[in-house]
Amino acid sequence: MTLLWIVGGGLLMGLISLVGGATLFLGEPRARALVRPLVAFAAGSLLGGAFLHMLPAAVAEQRGSVAPYLWLTAGFLLFLGIEQFLHWHHCHGASSDCGDAVAVLVLVGGALHSFLGGLAVAAAFLLDVRVGISTWLAAAAHEVPRQFGDFGVLLHAGWSPRKALGWNLVSSLTFIVGGVLAWGLSPRMDTSWLLALAAGNFVYIGASDLVPEVNRHRHARDGALHFAAFLAGAGLLASLRLAVGE
Repeated sequence: MTLLWIVGGGLLMGLISLVGGATLFLGEPRARALVRPLVAFAAGSLLGGAFLHMLPAAVAEQRGSVAPYLWLTAGFLLFLGIEQFLHWHHCHGASSDCGDAVAVLVLVGGALHSFLGGLAVAAAFLLDVRVGISTWLAAAAHEVPRQFGDFGVLLHAGWSPRKALGWNLVSSLTFIVGGVLAWGLSPRMDTSWLLALAAGNFVYIGASDLVPEVNRHRHARDGALHFAAFLAGAGLLASLRLAVGE
């Protein structure tokens, strides 16, 4: 049954990867207006998921050990390092093939992100279905604005909408690979550390990548909207915590 939850979550995440195509119907101005509130909602969801669901579950599983906090820190530092590496390679040394290089990096980065997300969500489901659902929701909230952005980058690189959507879908399916790998390893090893590691990932993305992005606004009303969206994301995960209990 746990494997069905993991694979089902991965397939749903694959469908979310197609959301970027909505920009073709919404039009660029409306799509841009939606992105930052969605990013703010995702930031609140990721931080709420990390601190209210994933870390407490890992701590409970480790019975008060300091290990989950060390894994949380390791997860934060790991993704800081990965992002620094990708930024260094982002058009490092101008060339005429820069657009294609960026497009490939976006897909590779997305595939890695999805793979690690699959590991995290599977580890959550292996501990408790309720923790798995809340972790999946936090990850899915982040995927929507990310896919809008990735789709825009691929179009800007000269890819057709069909090609961009197709490769985005392929990139996202590594989520299932990561999930099935974690499930396969679970009888041989304790996978709860993956949950704390992923919580560090969620904290890094939410606090380092997303919050600075939503702080870029020209009008006070935009700031208020972004703050409300952030509270909605965090509030959703807090409500889930209260609903499911310990």
